[in-house]
Amino acid sequence: MAARGKGHECYHCKQWVAAGEPHDCWTTTEAALTADLSEDLREAWERLRETAVEFGEQRIYASHKSIMFARKACYFFVRPKRQYLELCVFLGRPLRHPRIRKVEASSKTKFYHLIPLKHRDEVEAPITDWLREAYELEDEPRPAPKTTAAPKPRRTSKAATTRSGRRASRSR
Repeated sequence: MAARGKGHECYHCKQWVAAGEPHDCWTTTEAALTADLSEDLREAWERLRETAVEFGEQRIYASHKSIMFARKACYFFVRPKRQYLELCVFLGRPLRHPRIRKVEASSKTKFYHLIPLKHRDEVEAPITDWLREAYELEDEPRPAPKTTAAPKPRRTSKAATTRSGRRASRSR
């Protein structure tokens, strides 16, 4: 370590950062995340991005190891992996389908669905239908939160009670 000079190894990306050198490993770009993709995965990524852009106005940005697609909130993101693209779609209902690897609740009203993609031809219905459904979920009014009635205060008699619930004696 002394041979490298003064500095430190970044805890997140394991890159050596010289003393005084600015470093922000959290900042990344779409191009950086997709640079090492195979031809099949690159074509699948391009098809996925084109499909999402056709839905309408949204923000597309890279964040750490994912490329996010958002309106008010993220409605899906893609994590480029070596062997596949990991697509995560947020829907208002859980789906069961052979293409979906995992479904879990992500909030009180949404479920995330993990879908591996390996080829451009996989970016078609029903996956594109689910992406559109996720995009349009922001347009739907959110259900009013369920409110529970506040518990009614207990009525106690004028005579004081002990912790065991028995009346305390008032003899003096």
